[in-house]
This record gives sequence, structure tokens and C-alpha cells, in this order.
Amino acid sequence: MIQKRVLVAERLRRPPSTGWSWMDRRFVRDHAAQLSRDAVQLYFFLAAVSDGQGLSFYGDPAVAALLRMPLDTLIRARDELIANDLIAWQAPLTQVLSLPVVPVRRRREPGQGLIQLADLLRSANAESSTSSARENSRRLP
Repeated sequence: MIQKRVLVAERLRRPPSTGWSWMDRRFVRDHAAQLSRDAVQLYFFLAAVSDGQGLSFYGDPAVAALLRMPLDTLIRARDELIANDLIAWQAPLTQVLSLPVVPVRRRREPGQGLIQLADLLRSANAESSTSSARENSRRLP
């Protein structure tokens, strides 16, 4: 096992005296893979420039220029973050929201991943009922 140790003690990260720019690592673990590169870049930017309440006052032209991103790409990235419940936006404010709880993604097809217990029981009950009906129909003269 790798032993953790501080590499540069005089450069330990501390909360900033003004602003807020901590990144919750759950974003990378639970959300980043479902987002476009532009949306991830915009999210990191907004997290870095937002205040303690997650608010940023940067306008679209300034953000686009700083990220070297065309304005239409910025708008698509912002819409993607909004759709994924990661930010709220009402010009001129953008708020980085607390991360939503990520539900386990389940597929309903057997053999295609996790399924909910209730679905499994319903399926088993339906198969049992169908089998019983077939057996009863075979027994009838």
C-alpha cells in the first residue's frame, strides 16, 4: 500500500480567505463521465470562481473568452450542467449547486445489469403464474 505523505508542507491547501473554490471529488467520480468535455471544463471554472454560496457573476462573453470557447459551445455546456442539476442560471448569475445524490443506474432487462428487487419479484411471480397456468392447462382433459 502506498503511504501518503505531504510533499511540500509549506504549500498545504487551505480554504481561501476570500471566495470559495473547493471542488467536491464526487463530481469527478459520479458526474464527469456523463458530461461533455466542455461541460466539465465549465463546471471546474464555475467552481473555481464562485463565492462561498456557489455564486458567480461572470457574463457569457467573459467566460467564453477565458475558456477559449465559442459562445454557442458555452451555452450548450451550461444547458448540459443545468439539465444534470449541477448548476442554476439566471442571467447574470450562475450558482454551482450542491451535488445531487446519484442513483444507481439500473437496467430492467435481465442479464443487463442491476435490477430493482421489486422488478425481480414481479418477474419471478409472473413466470411462476405463467408456469402454473401452463401446467394446469396440460392437466385438463
